[in-house]
Amino acid sequence: MMGVVGKELHGSCSRPRLLPLQHGCLLEVASHDVLKMDTNNVRKPRQKLSKTEKKLQQKQVKARNTLLRHEGIETVSSPTKSLVIANGGLGNGVSRRQLISVVEECGSVEALLMPPKKPYSFVRYGLLEDCRRAYAALNGKEITLEDSRQSVVLYVNFVGKVPWEVTAPTALPPGLRVIEDVVSPEEEKQLLESIEWTEDEVIPNAQKSLKHRRVKHFGYEFRYDNNNVDRDRPLPGGLPELCNGLLAKWLKLGYIKEKPDQLTINQYEPGQGIPPHIDTHSAFEDEIISLSLGSEIVMDFKHPDGQAAAAMLPQRSLLVMSGESRYLWTHGITPRKFDIVQASEGWKAGPVSADIGDLTLNKRGKRTSFTFRKVRRSPCNCAYPSVCDSQGKDTVPSFPVSDSEASKLEEKFVHEVYEEIAGHFSNTRHSPWPRVVEFLRGLPCGAVVADVGCGNGKYLGVSKELYMERRMASLCELVRLLRPGGRALIYVWALEQEYNKQRSKYLKEKRASRSRMEETNGDPDESGCQQLVHPSDSTRQEAHPMLPVHTNRTSFDSQDLLVPWHLKDGTKKKAELTKLHQRPSNSANSCEPSPVFHRYYHVFCEGELEQVCKSLDGIKVVESYHDQGNWCIVLEKQ
Repeated sequence: MMGVVGKELHGSCSRPRLLPLQHGCLLEVASHDVLKMDTNNVRKPRQKLSKTEKKLQQKQVKARNTLLRHEGIETVSSPTKSLVIANGGLGNGVSRRQLISVVEECGSVEALLMPPKKPYSFVRYGLLEDCRRAYAALNGKEITLEDSRQSVVLYVNFVGKVPWEVTAPTALPPGLRVIEDVVSPEEEKQLLESIEWTEDEVIPNAQKSLKHRRVKHFGYEFRYDNNNVDRDRPLPGGLPELCNGLLAKWLKLGYIKEKPDQLTINQYEPGQGIPPHIDTHSAFEDEIISLSLGSEIVMDFKHPDGQAAAAMLPQRSLLVMSGESRYLWTHGITPRKFDIVQASEGWKAGPVSADIGDLTLNKRGKRTSFTFRKVRRSPCNCAYPSVCDSQGKDTVPSFPVSDSEASKLEEKFVHEVYEEIAGHFSNTRHSPWPRVVEFLRGLPCGAVVADVGCGNGKYLGVSKELYMERRMASLCELVRLLRPGGRALIYVWALEQEYNKQRSKYLKEKRASRSRMEETNGDPDESGCQQLVHPSDSTRQEAHPMLPVHTNRTSFDSQDLLVPWHLKDGTKKKAELTKLHQRPSNSANSCEPSPVFHRYYHVFCEGELEQVCKSLDGIKVVESYHDQGNWCIVLEKQ
């Protein structure tokens, strides 16, 4: 989970509002006059200051005001053991190693927090006198950035609280593996030397000078105009012999499942990257593998739901993507000259956490990637039709052919699922819908109301004059419950999540506040954004082979599908940093992934529910409407 934590350096907490900070220095807000303050915080009458002192004081106040205005960071006038250092952050290009050497000159440092992409940091000293000394020494101090001729000027202020968003440890996408040291340094050298970038050739190796990197193709040319390959025009020579030997070894070791027949070599200079993308489903088979040579890199992955993960790919490591990570997640490399990495982990393979007490900068080197793929000879039939170019938008799922098969499907993907997720599901159902409240308040005194389906009784308190009981029933059973003149309100999930040029909350809140992520899982009667914790395959309920698995917070591509539910423990846990130097106890390596269950849904198209209801005897449709991604009917028994 992620929450805004107001971390009291002496123990208490607050929740200030955080706003994004523009790139650049922290010196953009107009200043105001202040009294001069010495390091003992003793206010004195105004004294005549030199021009240098006035300028320094003004810039210090500007930094203070900018931190408050853009970041919600409130400084204090009384000396504390902690300082906020403006212009001394990862966003300015200041590394942890460089900054720690600067702040340690003033005394013993207990902790140094460096938020990612921010131009400021927090430092805590063991002694108050050391922090006072740093306050006096670091204000206006100019430092030259490592590996650069640029310099920055530091401005510091005392702080009593350190507000920051604390995230739960991230996991790599399902089906993604990073295997270290798959080639030796000698083999790496041979591979790099075998590439003849200077050759002026179009055939046979289809070299192209692309805008952001140098590229070579072997086996088949990858066409960037249609993101596919021409299966009928293989390139002469096939894959390099040196690569064939490595592939055979990786097959024997179990790193890969089948031998590729297409190779793309990319060379990246520091600062270059590749946009987020998914390798075309119809072009290549399930497994995509990439060998990193020359330098390590941080690769970014993103799920359609908004969940993101960053992975460190060490030099001479092999990235293997299959299943969900290959078909559903985008992967790309952000164009920049420095990556934000974990200082304690170095270049170890795996996810890069957001622990601000352990982040630093790593300068990129020249990296060459060997990406191997196997050309697909038949249409893709993956479980992700919403992003599959082979299946398109008109894929029809397979239905049970008998009552027995239908009962088994319902038992496994409805009854068993809700038995497992009932507690968590109920905890996410707490906000009554206005149109439902309007219906209930329109009922006569003493009316008996049945909350039928997957309700958890959240409408029980709407009216004290109504008696509630909960029943699971079909439409016929619901009608049987009604007395003559009795009314029923029915909500079903709509295929049309965008109706009359209005997007439903389900689609609108795809990028909802991450602080609410663990509370909901993308259902029709809850407007929050679900927490997507991607577990390993062993924690996922096996999907039905003939039903597509829906991607939460996206439009529906089929009327019959499986919708994932990411089960949480039902308890909201907010990470609270009681001591500035402590790291979160649940690190990425010890994170227990959440199980995922697939719920069967039939989503109704326009007019479908109304047609079904009109087929019932003794029933009149009083009202039919679309409400936030749901088709709704009000029935009255004659």
